[in-house]
Amino acid sequence: MKRRILILLFALLATQVGALVNPAYACGCGAMIPDGQSRIGVDRETSVVRWDGRTEQIVMRFTVGGNAQRAAWIMPVPGRATVELGDGDMFDELRELTRPERRTRSYFWPRDGDWPFSRNTGDGAGAPAPGAAPPVGVVGREQLGDFDVARLTATDPDALKNWLESNGFQLPDRLATEVKPYVDQHWEYVAIRLAPRDAGKGKVLRGDLDPLKIRFDSDRLVYPMRLSRMAKTPQSLGLYVLADHRMEPATRIGGSAPKVTFAGTIEPEDGPLAALADGKPVFLTAIEQEFPEPDRIDADHELRATPKDTPYRRAVYRNELLTVGGGIPVWLLTVTAAAAALASAAYARTRRRRSRRLSGLTAQTGSHGHGRGPGG
Repeated sequence: MKRRILILLFALLATQVGALVNPAYACGCGAMIPDGQSRIGVDRETSVVRWDGRTEQIVMRFTVGGNAQRAAWIMPVPGRATVELGDGDMFDELRELTRPERRTRSYFWPRDGDWPFSRNTGDGAGAPAPGAAPPVGVVGREQLGDFDVARLTATDPDALKNWLESNGFQLPDRLATEVKPYVDQHWEYVAIRLAPRDAGKGKVLRGDLDPLKIRFDSDRLVYPMRLSRMAKTPQSLGLYVLADHRMEPATRIGGSAPKVTFAGTIEPEDGPLAALADGKPVFLTAIEQEFPEPDRIDADHELRATPKDTPYRRAVYRNELLTVGGGIPVWLLTVTAAAAALASAAYARTRRRRSRRLSGLTAQTGSHGHGRGPGG
């Protein structure tokens, strides 16, 4: 029975009607597969994760390339999920909130591009919890814009079989192997068909796709990543984490060291970000990570609170020559003043020497005149 369940679950993860002849591409949170002879690649995945200790919400947006008019995507989740369209304005708001602080650094001595080396002033830039699910195969299915969303479990093989046959899905072999750890943990799945409504006019899936919002119960903050080990090209992940404290990945899971680009408390007043935060102040941690060799990814991201809620903001520096007044370089004033001081000191020494010589001559002349007087 277990083997039958695995076989049927694996089959639901494909994306086309008919045979797949292309290898699967992966994104940071699941498998993305094109249809037929087309190709698709996820250049970047950006997600906003909200976790309050009980419920996790993920709003994700993919930036894709290729020529596929249709594709499918699968995301494992640790509990029963709901899916709805997200609001793209949230990403714009977060980009503004986490924008690097611009600072100016002054330097004293002129550099290339500064006078007298050039007439122009040069600038430099520094740069839920796992558990048994009810015996339901197809939990729900919705049409959300360009997305056909199916929410599935792996506990009812007959329901999965019916869903598979009615949709004509076929599974790439490697994806079947990679999804097995989720089956063992009794996770559920969100399976999504991506097909623009005007695909018949030649529209392809390219650029920023509409964001999706997925919500499920979880007593730990987990971000599914294991399936992205199937990617054929380096992957880039950006996470905005909203929680009660500053958060960090527990491990690298096979990627480069995660980089925090922003950490601090935010108080969104209105808009989609405020709705996600329930209108309360939350701690925002922005994390970037690169996966130059995706096949080294060996786990999902688990995020934990850091010992201290230390704030952080990146700084971009603009280097400029130190000036005063109407843009007069301080080095020029300093050199000029030093030269004037040296000239004044030299002039004073010269006057003192001249004064001593004149005094000496006067003394000698006075001495000679006094000597001749008595002799006369």
